[in-house]
Amino acid sequence: MIRVLLVDDERMVCAHLRAILSRARDIEVVGEAHDGAEAALLAYDAGLVTR
Repeated sequence: MIRVLLVDDERMVCAHLRAILSRARDIEVVGEAHDGAEAALLAYDAGLVTR
């Protein structure tokens, strides 16, 4: 399973990417962030990165 964190400051971009990626069986969207700081926190919380 491929785990993806969507990051873009435009919410519509994230919404469209989520819709496209949701069709793939082997991709899981684990969250959305709208700036770098939020992305770093979500990536850590989702277990995508470690310290």
